[in-house]
Amino acid sequence: MASTPTAALSEAGVSIWLDDLSRERITSGGLESLIADRNVVGVTTNPTIFAGALAKGDAYAEQVAALAADGADVDRAVFEITTDDVRAASDVFRPVYDATAGFDGRVSIEVAPNLANDTDGTIAEAKRLWAKVDRPNTMIKIPGTKAGLPAITEAIGSGISVNVTLIFSLQRHAEVIDAYLAGLEQAKAAGIDLSTIHSVASFFVSRVDTEIDKRLDAIGGDEATALRSKAGVANARLAYQVYEQAFASDRAQALVAAGANPQRPLWASTGVKDPNLPDTLYVTELVAQGVVNTMPEKTLEATFDHGVVTGDTVTGAYAEAQGVLDALAAVGVDYDDVTATLESEGVEKFIVSWNELLETVSGALEGAR
Repeated sequence: MASTPTAALSEAGVSIWLDDLSRERITSGGLESLIADRNVVGVTTNPTIFAGALAKGDAYAEQVAALAADGADVDRAVFEITTDDVRAASDVFRPVYDATAGFDGRVSIEVAPNLANDTDGTIAEAKRLWAKVDRPNTMIKIPGTKAGLPAITEAIGSGISVNVTLIFSLQRHAEVIDAYLAGLEQAKAAGIDLSTIHSVASFFVSRVDTEIDKRLDAIGGDEATALRSKAGVANARLAYQVYEQAFASDRAQALVAAGANPQRPLWASTGVKDPNLPDTLYVTELVAQGVVNTMPEKTLEATFDHGVVTGDTVTGAYAEAQGVLDALAAVGVDYDDVTATLESEGVEKFIVSWNELLETVSGALEGAR
């Protein structure tokens, strides 16, 4: 028997990554504590997280002052500050990376979100971030937009490990896997060791429930009400089925035989938005071998405190999950419109956070000059 729920989750094949990073968390020893006490084996970041970290405390004051004295503009300052944090966190997680043959011990950093619909810009930024952080256990986050797909292929083909973010639909998940396999084929042709390339596909969960529940409330009636808060888990379970089927293909198996790693599903947006739902819903209902669950600290602590881990809650539930999506269609919820809306809003939200980050750093630079 595992000693804690997070240990049980790890034993069930789920890698726990923290969805947060700050310099204070790095320098205080907080990350090491989470590795030791909460079974955390990786970290994800995004513009919202960096904006929050920089807006509070004085952990960045010394670096900001140095950058200001050197005449750095805001873009250079943000690049230097965020890559320094990710490099330092990657060093903290290096023992985990070594112990897991590269599967975990990962720290992700995102390309600027205003490049989400710019393929060439995304490719250039991904390569720049990868070279700047210069750690094998870093992952570069590229959004799974239409423009992001060829960027994913190019980055993987260049030997860069990629965390594909903002995936909401099953169709897009399949396209992301295809982009990953195409990148592996390019890397193989270039003579790159495929075993050194890792990728995760970040499939968002709670935002699906938030959007669909809003539509169900507008539709009204008993049938619609009965479907509330079921779509997010159902959609993610079917995403795992997409993953299983894709990596059972002859194409994928040939690459695996040549040393390639599967692109693991990652559950993102796992903090519960509806206070009426169990706070560990998007953890305990999405347990399957080989997945990553990236949790805000609040969700991590709730899981550690009272999460009930009963083993695999995904692979035996595909028919039930498909039934939920079919029932949603029957009451008038347009799945394709939901996922397109969420992707567009996701990009917009990250751009807003990115602009907040730029404003915060710009103000700090001005104050230091």
